[in-house]
Amino acid sequence: MARKPPTNPRKNASQARSRATVDALIEATARILVREGFEKASTNRIAEIAGVSVGSLYQYFPSKEALVAAVIDRHNDEIMTVVRAAFAEVADMPIEKAVRRLVTVAIEAHHIDPDLHRVLAEQIPRIGQLKDVEASNREVHALVRAYLESHRKEMRRIDPDLAAFICVSAIEAVAHNTVLNGAEMLSEKTVRTLVDETTRMVVGYLR
Repeated sequence: MARKPPTNPRKNASQARSRATVDALIEATARILVREGFEKASTNRIAEIAGVSVGSLYQYFPSKEALVAAVIDRHNDEIMTVVRAAFAEVADMPIEKAVRRLVTVAIEAHHIDPDLHRVLAEQIPRIGQLKDVEASNREVHALVRAYLESHRKEMRRIDPDLAAFICVSAIEAVAHNTVLNGAEMLSEKTVRTLVDETTRMVVGYLR
């Protein structure tokens, strides 16, 4: 069995200069993934684009896979910032209005750097610990479950864990596939239709 490459950073960047180096390496990795793909990315190429030596790269990251994991974590953090704000916004909204807003935000969040999102979805193997991504998935389920619990009177009798799982899975699938199918090229009217139909599907299920 082949040994998996290390994916945890070698050390944390505490000083401003170190943080700038790490940021440059992560940004360079993202750019290469989008332009050239995962297979063609290498630590030498990443260091070249970042404008640092390979030795400096290895001070912070032990492998290409560790850099890719850092790109995934950063992209996930950007998405979760938008998602958390949306849940705070819809907390007191009725179900139909809340679902419509959450579907809209899910599509918008998935289109934060859509080219990178597409590469990460299509080319990147399940590398590293990716604990932050898994934790974010659990957080989204918990947020949906909490919302549904507080709006039980608007719903039919249904297990809240099952309802949260189905709602998240449905909305995520639509939002994710809009990226994979190049929805940034779709008209505003088509996106509105996607939101309308997904909202109708989820609300219909809940009621």
